[in-house]
Amino acid sequence: MPTARDTAGAARDGPDLALDLRTPAWIRLRTLVLLRWLAIGGQLAAVIVAQEVLDLGIAAELAYLAIGLSVAANVFATLFYPEGKRLTQDEILAILLFDVVQLGFLLSLTGGLGNPFALLILAPVTIAATVLRLRWTLLVGAVAAVSITLQRWAYVPLRKPDGTVVGAEPLFTFGLWLAILTGIAFLGLYARRVTGEMRSMSEALLATQAALAREQKLTDLGGVVAATAHELGTPLATIKLASTELAQELEGAHREDAELIAAQADRCTEILRSMGRAGKDDRHLRRAPLSAVLREAAAPHEGRGKAIRFEARGDDPLVERRPELLHGLRNIVENAVDHARARVVIVQEVGPAGVAVTVRDDGPGFPPHAIGNIGEPFPKRRPGAKGLGLGLFIAVTLLRRTGAELKAANRGARGGPGGAEVTLRWPPGALDAAQGPGAALGENPVHPVA
Repeated sequence: MPTARDTAGAARDGPDLALDLRTPAWIRLRTLVLLRWLAIGGQLAAVIVAQEVLDLGIAAELAYLAIGLSVAANVFATLFYPEGKRLTQDEILAILLFDVVQLGFLLSLTGGLGNPFALLILAPVTIAATVLRLRWTLLVGAVAAVSITLQRWAYVPLRKPDGTVVGAEPLFTFGLWLAILTGIAFLGLYARRVTGEMRSMSEALLATQAALAREQKLTDLGGVVAATAHELGTPLATIKLASTELAQELEGAHREDAELIAAQADRCTEILRSMGRAGKDDRHLRRAPLSAVLREAAAPHEGRGKAIRFEARGDDPLVERRPELLHGLRNIVENAVDHARARVVIVQEVGPAGVAVTVRDDGPGFPPHAIGNIGEPFPKRRPGAKGLGLGLFIAVTLLRRTGAELKAANRGARGGPGGAEVTLRWPPGALDAAQGPGAALGENPVHPVA
């Protein structure tokens, strides 16, 4: 039971799966345009203050030209592209590279590394790390590193009105250069890892919601079919009785028609009986003993060549047959059957401390590197490993909604016969079905039928 089957779709390859945006409609053009307008405002304010308030000598014409290029790019994007346009990877890359080069050129005109706003070169790199593929992120980071390195030598120094050069000590500029390069690497890696974790979790939660919605639809559909079979039983029986009596009184072709009606009524009854074996969807059928729920969850896997044994200790409480409970337990059992050699044991324990369900198999157990990642979506895979861990993540997420806590371990590590085990624990009362007058029966819910 080393990994979980990916129940949410086909497996994707590569360690960078969460950031491999093949359909990267992530960022709106309006967002980057707005950020650039803010940058333009800050650049204009800095140049005006340096020139008019601090009376520093700078290459003002070229500085305004650099800012004007950003203004022109924003105006062009606003006029010729729709406001809600989503950018592709190449478009985002082009915008960020333009911003890095423009900012580097502006810094070279305003003191280079002596300009305290040199730290702003980190902004495009951070954005690239959150939205671009790895190779494009590295490209933006490399261009930013080259640009900031050039500021150590190729820049126009700031001068006071008397011609005195304003600048920092060489040791300080060297330290600032080294700090910015470190920031490019660190902030890029930090933003990328955090964003990758968030995206992986988002994708996994979407898959969990889809699995739960599918389970709920199947449950609702079963109720509709069962109720239909129950309600149509009397009309079909009436048709059967009437057609049989007519067949006894008629002769020739009319008798054959009556017999055909009776036969088709029998056929409809049999079809509805086979479709509605779960019974009418009254509320009391949403409650069942815990042992019955465990057997129901394991039923799809009993014919796969592995023996499934059930053990019960303590009481057998009534629990709600919630879709998340059934789907989560089914995934846990499926995972155990997938990796068992010959046998899976499901142990049910009920006591004052609550309810515990343990699923054990006699397989090879969890790999050592996977023990700490049980229930995590898209863990790092070793060569030969199957699945992405998404199936077990879905199971854990759904079961936690019922109040369960999960613990996974290898039995052999504690001196046992070997194999893996997953233990689920619920606090007292977490699984108890609703009790009291009117809790068992009631009107059938209205299910929409497509």
